[in-house]
Amino acid sequence: MINKIVPSPAEAVADIFDGALVMVSGFGEAGSPIELLHALIDHGAKDLTVVSNNTGSGHVGLAALIGNRQVKKMVCSFPRTTNSKVFPELFHRGEIELELVPQGTLAERIRAGGAGIPAFFTPTGVNTPLAEGKETRVFNGQTFVLEHAIRADFSLVKCRMADRYGNLVYNKTARNFGPVMCTAAEKTIVQAAKIVELGGIDPEAVVTPGIFVNRVVGVKDPMDESTLVAEDRRYPW
Repeated sequence: MINKIVPSPAEAVADIFDGALVMVSGFGEAGSPIELLHALIDHGAKDLTVVSNNTGSGHVGLAALIGNRQVKKMVCSFPRTTNSKVFPELFHRGEIELELVPQGTLAERIRAGGAGIPAFFTPTGVNTPLAEGKETRVFNGQTFVLEHAIRADFSLVKCRMADRYGNLVYNKTARNFGPVMCTAAEKTIVQAAKIVELGGIDPEAVVTPGIFVNRVVGVKDPMDESTLVAEDRRYPW
């Protein structure tokens, strides 16, 4: 019997190893798997390369993982946002690496990784520092730069609802990078606000089919990142 449900975030992330490449869903707060990230902090895996849209907020979630010195490199589009405190300080001190990727290119690199496409050409970044050292070609008179796909060892993703097969439904725009990250990892780990019985999700509404998901953990009342940041909460508590 297929059952991808695990009892706790700690068990869900227990095999993430030192030096792993980990994708983390979320666009700012929306879709950020805070409970899985905090479990990863407790687990202690280090020297991680993290692929995410941004570098987290305040001192919780992804920002807390970075602040705990478990991340050696960030691959992201927005390394500094309104409430980014941890990453900018570490970066300016030379204590963490950054690979800056335009948001559309980041999404396509992940999608390509999930689709088995090793690389693609895009006009984004041409004649900028982001294209330095990369192959370029001219198509129909326009220059394009070669970008390589990204595949991860693990993806950490947040969804609204799942079943034991791992079929997922997201909360509106909080789906953001979740679906493509699920396809582009060797192991996809998902926290779901609600777990339903088989048949509890209309097949026509499934966004991520269970074939792309390895583990699901129920987190009934997920933490609100904005509230934690406003209260200046810091993890570990």
